[in-house]
Amino acid sequence: MSHAHKRPELDRYAKEIQEIAQTAGLDFFETRFEVVDFDTMQQIAAYGGFPQRYPHWRFGMEYEKLRKQHVYGLGKIYELVINNDPCYAYLVADNELTDQKLVMAHVFAHCDFFKNNYWFSKTNRKMMDEMANHATRIRRHVDRYGFESVERWVDVCYTLDNLIDPYSPFMQRKNKPGAEEAKTTDARRVEKDVVKFQAKPYMERWINPPAQQQKQRKDLLSEREKKRNLFPDSPTRDVLQFLLEYAPLEDWEADILSIIREEAYYFAPQGQTKIMNEGWATFWHSRLMTTKILRDDEIITYADHHSGTVHMPPGQINPYKIGVELFRDIEDRWNKGRFGKEYDECADMEIARKWDKKLGLGREKVFEVRRVHNDVTFIDEFLTPEFVERFKMYHYRFDPSTRRMVVVNRDFNKIKQQLLFMLTNHMQPYIYVVDGNYANRGELYMAHKHTGVDLDIKYAVETLKNVQRIWRRPVYMQALINDEMVLFSFDGEQSQQQKVHGDLPKPAHSF
Repeated sequence: MSHAHKRPELDRYAKEIQEIAQTAGLDFFETRFEVVDFDTMQQIAAYGGFPQRYPHWRFGMEYEKLRKQHVYGLGKIYELVINNDPCYAYLVADNELTDQKLVMAHVFAHCDFFKNNYWFSKTNRKMMDEMANHATRIRRHVDRYGFESVERWVDVCYTLDNLIDPYSPFMQRKNKPGAEEAKTTDARRVEKDVVKFQAKPYMERWINPPAQQQKQRKDLLSEREKKRNLFPDSPTRDVLQFLLEYAPLEDWEADILSIIREEAYYFAPQGQTKIMNEGWATFWHSRLMTTKILRDDEIITYADHHSGTVHMPPGQINPYKIGVELFRDIEDRWNKGRFGKEYDECADMEIARKWDKKLGLGREKVFEVRRVHNDVTFIDEFLTPEFVERFKMYHYRFDPSTRRMVVVNRDFNKIKQQLLFMLTNHMQPYIYVVDGNYANRGELYMAHKHTGVDLDIKYAVETLKNVQRIWRRPVYMQALINDEMVLFSFDGEQSQQQKVHGDLPKPAHSF
């Protein structure tokens, strides 16, 4: 049975739900809904939500994966919304009317999050047009240099798209001073660093000999001169930017690498706020649907589909469930005053259980949280032992003897730390450029910042190969493996690994 609806009917519901959402306090860009069939929705989803992308095999692979998930009943795309001004969202034509309403309410909350969350504030709000421009530019390169050459280069660049610094858009860096200004600044700082003992005037030349003072100044100036000439002047996490600035690239190669980098920065906040973003949208669609939108005959359908969205089996993390329940918990705690020094120091469990100061600050607090936090700070700040206990967010393992999932750890601190570790940098390694002229041979030296888990050797070697294809000269990667410092290298033909020892040249920056 078809559930297709006419466009005027959906436009009317979209307008009504928009007014309800705005009355509730949501603030979003103009939101435009497009009605598409399942196949078109899967094509757009394979493109990352955009109707146009450059030609590349991975989009076809993603489309085939989504198509099979739908055909075999393993997954279904209900909503797709783009961070843009105006926001674009897609509705599947054959969905039931209840689902269309749910998706609209969900989308308006997403759009509010896109517009107001700090971590999205530096994204390109005209990315729909920019993606089309990217597609046009790459197609021009295909016409000029051939499809296979361009596709191979896109493959290389795409495998490195996580080598960016998601925090760099929020950093303000001072312009590097000129040579004369730098020398003057160094001289002033050196004068402050010269060791000088207190002495009476008649003893000054014996306590602080002029020759010794001058040698100190010379040595300090020499050290500062070396640091000023380091390349780069400090460890650089945005590896793609460093390659764009200093690798010997053809114009078309640099253009494609810049496109991959720009798109990586556009998508980065979505990875940083997955739990919050989906939780916020679920928080509002559930409230608006159950209090303002649903008809009586739609409640069962809504409850069935909503419960599927927030279902979280033992041992798994569902961002929709964790996000919505944390927002509800924050609202409840700030309404009742369950925060602050007095509440935290309350030792009587019965008093704490009944605690209710009737402050009514919950609505204000959830909007503040939505505005300033990302997933890491959200979990770090608001996850509580009571929340973990209530939703059984324990560590589980499968017991083959009983064929059931059993709890193996209830320690709140360990559970929280593991969750934060999973969210930090999306489980990707921290890679820095520490020397762009290693051993004075123009070779590239990178280092892995160890955060508790060793680098995967297989991926490290493949990453080095692709970096070398861009840098053209030998490249190195320093990493801590099994408590030993190891140096991986690739010179364009052969990859090697060796323990770091004193005979090796030192990179510009120790790491």
